[in-house]
Amino acid sequence: MARHPELLIPASSLEVLKTAVMFGADAVYIGGEAFGLRAKAKNFSMEEMQEGIAFAHEHDVKVYVTANILAHNADLSGVREYFKELKEIKPDALIIADPGVFEIAKEICPEIERHISTQANNTNYATYNFWHKLGASRVVSARELSLEEIREIRANIPDELEIETFVHGAMCISYSGRCLLSNYFTGRDANRGACTHPCRWKYSVVEETRPGEYMPVYENERGTYIFNSKDLCMIQHIPEILESGIDSLKIEGRMKTALYVATVARTYRKAIDDYQKDPALYEKNMPWYLEQISNCTYRQFTTGFFFGKPDETTQIYDSNTYVKEYTYLGIVGEERDGTYRIEQRNKFSVGETIEVMKPNGENISVEVKRILDEDGNEQESAPHPKQVLYVDLGMPLEQYDILRRQEAKEV
Repeated sequence: MARHPELLIPASSLEVLKTAVMFGADAVYIGGEAFGLRAKAKNFSMEEMQEGIAFAHEHDVKVYVTANILAHNADLSGVREYFKELKEIKPDALIIADPGVFEIAKEICPEIERHISTQANNTNYATYNFWHKLGASRVVSARELSLEEIREIRANIPDELEIETFVHGAMCISYSGRCLLSNYFTGRDANRGACTHPCRWKYSVVEETRPGEYMPVYENERGTYIFNSKDLCMIQHIPEILESGIDSLKIEGRMKTALYVATVARTYRKAIDDYQKDPALYEKNMPWYLEQISNCTYRQFTTGFFFGKPDETTQIYDSNTYVKEYTYLGIVGEERDGTYRIEQRNKFSVGETIEVMKPNGENISVEVKRILDEDGNEQESAPHPKQVLYVDLGMPLEQYDILRRQEAKEV
C-alpha cells in the first residue's frame, strides 16, 4: 500500500535551503561544518543552521542534519560537543552512520530523531529491526536494493519504522558510497567527509612492459569515465516507488546550486502530487517532467538497482550526454520601487530575454528592462558575480522566484 511520501531535498547553503522549501520540499537535509560526508560543500554555520531551521519550520518543512562520518577515536569528543550545540537549535533528525556516534546522539539529545545513513549498508530487514530496537525512527536503504527487496523489508519491519530511499542524483561507484579511492590517491578520506571524486578523473592505461606509454581510454569528447555511473532518475517510476512502502523520496545533491535544487524539487513535487491526484494526470504530464529534469545535468539517467542488478547499458556512462540548457542568474529578493533585488550569479544584460522560474511549475519568458546597482545607478549588464542588483523585468515577481537563461543547445 502507498504511504504518504515525503520529498527530501538537499541544501548546500542557507540560500539553497530556502529555495528547496519554496520549491516543494517536505524536508531538507543539510550538513554542518563538521562530521558530515560533504566537507567540500559550503555547509552551514550554527547560526545559519538556526536560521534555516526556523525558516523551514515556518513553512511546515522539516530539517535533518547529517552527522554520517565513520568516526575515529579523535572525532568522538568533537561529536559530543557538536550534538550539545544541535540540541539547542532543534533539527528534526540527525542522519548517522556510525554506531558510536549514534550512541552519543542518544545520550546527548535523545529528543532529536535518529535516522540511519545509507553509509551504514542497510540491505536487509534484520538490520532495520536492529536499528529500530536501538531507537532509530528511520533507516536509509542501501542504494544496491531493488524495489522487490524494499517491499520485503517493509513487510518485515514495524509499521512506524520509516524507509528513506535515494530516487534521484549522482551514484557513487562504490558499495553504498564506502570508497577508499580518494584516501589512497590523495590522503583525503571519503568516509570522513573529504572525497576528492577520483572516480570522475581522466585515466589512461599503461602496459607493464612499456612504461611511460600512456594509452588513453576513449569514451567521448568530454573525457573518460571508466568508473562513472549515469545519474539515478526515478521520475518515470513514481507509482512503483510509492507502492513499495518507501516513506521518504530522497534527492542527492548537497553540493548543487539553487537552480538545480529548484528544478529537481519542483519536478518531483509536481509528479508526486499529480500521481496522488490522478494517475492519468501523472502520465499526461510525463513529457514535462522529463524535459524539466533533463535541463539540469550533463549526465544520462539510469534506474540504478531498483529493477534488479543493472548491466552496462543501464548503469555505465557512454558517449551520449545531456547538454546543460540553463544558466543560473539569481534568486528574486525584496521589491524596491518596482525593481527586485538579486545577488547576481552569472552575467546578463539589458534587452536580453531570460526566464522566471516559479515554484508552481510556470516558466515565464521576460525581457530585462533595467538593471540598477545598489545605489540606483543604471547598468547595461551585470558582469560581476555576487553583485547585489535591482532588476526590472516588466512584470511583478515574487520572492524566491529563480531567474535563469536558456542557452543555445549543442548538437
